[in-house]
This record gives sequence, structure tokens and C-alpha cells, in this order.
Amino acid sequence: MSRIAVAATAPFGADVLERLAAKHEIVQLLTRPDAPRGRGQKLAPSPAKETAERLGIPVVHERDALAADTVVVCAYGLLIPESLLSRALWLNVHPSLLPRWRGAAPVERAIMAGDAQTGVTIHRTTRELDAGPIAAQEAFDIAPEDDAGVVYAHAAEVAARLLDGVLEHPAFTPQPDQGVTYAEKITAADRELDPSRPAPELVNRVHALSPHIGARMGDLVVWKARVDGGAFVPVEVQPAGGRRMDYEAYLRGRR
Repeated sequence: MSRIAVAATAPFGADVLERLAAKHEIVQLLTRPDAPRGRGQKLAPSPAKETAERLGIPVVHERDALAADTVVVCAYGLLIPESLLSRALWLNVHPSLLPRWRGAAPVERAIMAGDAQTGVTIHRTTRELDAGPIAAQEAFDIAPEDDAGVVYAHAAEVAARLLDGVLEHPAFTPQPDQGVTYAEKITAADRELDPSRPAPELVNRVHALSPHIGARMGDLVVWKARVDGGAFVPVEVQPAGGRRMDYEAYLRGRR
């Protein structure tokens, strides 16, 4: 039986790790070292490391410490050196319909763009970013009310199911040359809500950045919003240093 390791850091990777571990023996997790997090900036393990420790999966931080025939990469956050790619079968889990939305923020960019569909692609990891040959791909709809959290959860379920087949019988088809787009990393500017933009576009931006990043409207973080009568209406907000609350309650508190 192939020895399977997982390389993951972010919550999406942790979700896929847990689902894989329910059906497969995972011999190692490769994840990024503990990093400062939260208001106190205390060192904390990655979400994937927390999951691995709970499941009793050995954790390594150095890529040279991997001892597996197959490595599933999912929201790891670092490029894999070409010298390591030849030592095992590296399978990347990418939550988009490649070649659309290669890069760091495929779910967020798909929602911002108003895409009606996204999906999951399992492909062989290569030197070029998210450009390796495809082993499996499945599309699913993005509902108008779906935020990034909902889409990531759906993608994790699809990814684990696709990996069951790929791990048993890996076979690859080159990615098409047409339709390549890039999902750049989310920046501070991406978080700002421009009131001059159409209301549906603003709602898409809120959905894309919730529940993990947050769109901004002045000093407020906007977590939920809707279009009402053609206008953008915040639904759930968070004042600076405060808790999340209904927007109407926030307005009442300012009167």
C-alpha cells in the first residue's frame, strides 16, 4: 500500500486532511511552523497541525523529513522544490476548475467575479503554479447566498471523494491552454467596499471574504450583506474592537 502524507496548513487543508484520514492511513502531515496569531500574537499551530495532533498523525515542518510515496498538497502555502517533486507523487488539491483561477485565492476570486460555478481539480504538482496535468475534476454550483466558508466546505467534501479514486488509480491529462486566469492573493485593497460600485458586486465581495477575512466599510468589517431594492445593505457587521452584530443594532447604538 502506498504511504500517503498530506501537506496542509490552512483550514481548507485541515478539512481535507480529516476527511482523508477517515478512509486512508496518513503517515505524516507536513505543515508550516507555528506562527503568531490572534490579538496577542502568541505562537499557535496551524489548523492542519491541530487536526493532525487530534488524530494522532505525526507532524513534520521540514520537507526533507517526508517519508511517503504520495503527498497530497492542500492549502499548504509554500511552493514545493523541484528536487522533491521527483521523490514522490505529489497531488495538488485546488478548489477551482483549472485552468481557471490558478493561484492563492481561487474561491474568493470566483465569488468576487460572480461565477455561477466552481469546483475541485486534483492535479499533479509541477514547477509551474497550478499548471500540472489533471487527474480528476468536478464542478458544483455557487448559490447566490453562498459565502467562501460554504464553498470551501463543499470543495473539501468533493476533494476527498475525488482523491479516493485518484489515489487508487492515478492517471493524468494535460491542462488546456485556453481559459487560464489567476487568483491573486487577497490584499487590503480587495477588502474595501467602494460605494460607487453596483450593489450585487459589493455583496459578492462580502460573500467572498466571509467568514475568514472580512470586507471593510470604513471602520466596520462587514460579514453579511444583501441587495434590497437595488441598494447594498449590510446585514452583519463588526465595529473596530467590538463583536459581530446585526447592522440595525449597530445603527441603534450610534443614535
